[in-house]
Amino acid sequence: MERQVGSGIASVEAQADGTFVLRIDGTPQSQVDLADPTHLPFEYMRRIGDVVDAVAPRRQPVAVAHLGGAALSLPRYVAATRPRSRQIVLEPDEDLTDFVREALPLPKRAGIKVRPVSGRAGIGELYDDSMDLLILDAFEHEAVPANLVTAEFFAECRRVLRPTGVLVANLIDGKAGLPFIRRTAATVQSVVGAGVVLAERKILRGKGFGNVIMVASAQPVPELVAAGRRAQPPYDVQPLGEMAGKAAPLTDAEGFVTPQAPPAVFRT
Repeated sequence: MERQVGSGIASVEAQADGTFVLRIDGTPQSQVDLADPTHLPFEYMRRIGDVVDAVAPRRQPVAVAHLGGAALSLPRYVAATRPRSRQIVLEPDEDLTDFVREALPLPKRAGIKVRPVSGRAGIGELYDDSMDLLILDAFEHEAVPANLVTAEFFAECRRVLRPTGVLVANLIDGKAGLPFIRRTAATVQSVVGAGVVLAERKILRGKGFGNVIMVASAQPVPELVAAGRRAQPPYDVQPLGEMAGKAAPLTDAEGFVTPQAPPAVFRT
């Protein structure tokens, strides 16, 4: 199944294991298991799932805002593990959302509301102290939008989060020294609070390009070391402050460029 959407050519392909992969212009965006939404085939999504599980017990409803939607894999996970949760998804590509709803229907009464607005515009429309979790997983042309990693943006995230709320951001980097991750860590820590980063050891050592999950809160973040050791593949947990070092926070005025995934890195 294939269709032209705002962000390119979207396709949904059935896999041998019964799951479905959503691609945009050939790049995998999400993988969904309609029969078991708790199954998260993408490694980085499993790490975010570990954070969700650490933040709230299963069956306990939570309020979540997702910045970036794609095939709605993580909202489906939350709906399946925590029924009656209130979820808002900020996804600007309305054609993509329509395509996903047709190709990969959501369960009835899933509690997932998709708003056709960008993360930066949509965060400003959310109420103060209204969310237990903010999950940032948004990409444009295989790069995180620069306006979603600045101090001004994270100040809006902090406003929307409840006092015990947690920010979770899926970022990518692979340059020596992880300059983008370090500066984003400095930004998040200065605005939202302390936390950790989750990634494979080779990524944290600058020996490969890949996903880095950033977790932060005004309160101490949940313990995730044990989850990292159990994961397949395992991932390391590093304090946000250690990652930030002496890096300077990012601001809207700077006009920087976020890392773009090299060709074929995320194409499978």
